[in-house]
Amino acid sequence: MGLLSKIEIIERKKIEDSRGWFLKVINGLEYNLPTYTGEVYLTNASYGESKGGHYHVKANEWFTLITGECELKMVDILTGEKQTIYLSSSHPQTIYVPNHIGHIFINRGASDFILLAYSDQLYMPEDTIIYEDF
Repeated sequence: MGLLSKIEIIERKKIEDSRGWFLKVINGLEYNLPTYTGEVYLTNASYGESKGGHYHVKANEWFTLITGECELKMVDILTGEKQTIYLSSSHPQTIYVPNHIGHIFINRGASDFILLAYSDQLYMPEDTIIYEDF
């Protein structure tokens, strides 16, 4: 049995628009994953553009900025409390954002940012609620 018969090559779809791109790394359906795995994805945004602008009813997420700088604006949908955190890849941090917390990442750096994210839920459109009052 050769090495190539032991591995799996999975084609991925990179979604691009005027704001930047989005690439799902793990969708939770891959062969040989533990009993339960959420999703791992990368997204980027060009200068002045944003990603997010929503909250989730079920999903909890963890975010790590890989390159660039951004402003993470959050709002607790249940209490209205707001918070802003400035992120820079020169000072790596992972931010846990539970469900019912609206979040948006705004590129404030001089170049594109790349953000790595993990969601504990598989994507369900009805769990992503657009939110704009940051």
